[in-house]
Amino acid sequence: MKLSILGARVIDPASGLDQVTNIHIEACKIIALGAAPAGFVAVDTLDAKGLVAAPGLVDLNVALREPGYSRKGSIVSETRAAAAGGVTSLCCPPKTKPVLDTSAVAELILDRAREAGNTKVFPIGALSKGLDGEQLAELVALRDAGCVAFGNGLDSFRNTRTLCRALEYAATFDLTVIFNSQDHDLAEGGLAHEGPTASFLGLPGIPETAETVALARDLLLVEQSGVRAHFSQLTSARGVALIAQAQARGLPVTADVALYQLILTDEALIDFSSLYHVQPPLRTRADRDGLREAVKSGVISAISSHHQPHERDAKLAPFGATEPGISSVELLLPLAMTLVEDGLLDLPTLLARLSTGPAEALRLPAGKLAVGGPADIVLFDPAASTVAGETWLSKGENCPFIGHSLPGVVRYTLVDGRISHQA
Repeated sequence: MKLSILGARVIDPASGLDQVTNIHIEACKIIALGAAPAGFVAVDTLDAKGLVAAPGLVDLNVALREPGYSRKGSIVSETRAAAAGGVTSLCCPPKTKPVLDTSAVAELILDRAREAGNTKVFPIGALSKGLDGEQLAELVALRDAGCVAFGNGLDSFRNTRTLCRALEYAATFDLTVIFNSQDHDLAEGGLAHEGPTASFLGLPGIPETAETVALARDLLLVEQSGVRAHFSQLTSARGVALIAQAQARGLPVTADVALYQLILTDEALIDFSSLYHVQPPLRTRADRDGLREAVKSGVISAISSHHQPHERDAKLAPFGATEPGISSVELLLPLAMTLVEDGLLDLPTLLARLSTGPAEALRLPAGKLAVGGPADIVLFDPAASTVAGETWLSKGENCPFIGHSLPGVVRYTLVDGRISHQA
């Protein structure tokens, strides 16, 4: 298929390109930016005047819920929702049933993702068998099956020596390990950030030190083992400071933040709405400001949705009995555009945190518009507005932003030059 995208403002954070120009696509690749190559005749054209063309967004944490949790979501439904949010490449965490700790599960996910064709999917393999933190998973076999990194989510290793050995093994094969740093003992039983809001509501708290204690340990182990590390779902200003110090010392460390942590604080819990029940928890306004500054400076190089769809019943019980998580990948670009609207980031920097940054963190073949590279592109109208929930593709409706008017509308999402979403 030969396609030309005409007259868009093309922003490619990887190369610094930001100009109104054309994009020409053939055989799934970008073959030219600007003038069409000699002899090229487009079969189809997209009039993109007034639109921004950017690398397809790269989301490092999207729970697809398949296999094992089909009542919450499926590979088809959640990748379709991701494409609606401007995402062309996503990573899915290993918490499936069975756990993503064998090649067979990885291959199943990849086969079904290819059949769906909505986005490219990069599985995150389990670091330990069954995510139990006791026995190392078959990391090399999982890598060969298509896993791009390894992690245990919030299911932490209770034995530090075992974790250290796992990191040394991963370092031997130049594998990336993803940390979700939260001390199990300090967080156990907690539902909200330990502070005035939790006290007022009578909710058991999770102190900031649940993150910083685990983070300090994990960073020391990264330094000792030499493993390439990515820290996911940071929630605190002090946690960000520890990451910045590690980067200043030259450690191979990157980090991401859940987009909702840049928007919400623990004050959102005041009405006991289970839609704001997340793990790790929403923290204070000062923590949110610290996370925002880290995104602005580049200490946090990736913004992710940390999309966790749930069936309706999962959020209907009293707050403490509900399942944590927000369904938000479908709104990734419009929600992120609020950071531009608030004056925190300019548009090229925001797009870098949504594409180039996450792709580089996990060494994914994505996140840039380059001649000869894959034609994974999002076309959006920055002047229009999205009414969240007006259309909804995810199986999970557990989203506190439904009904809000958000800046920006994703008009087209292209994967390998093929339109996978059209508004």
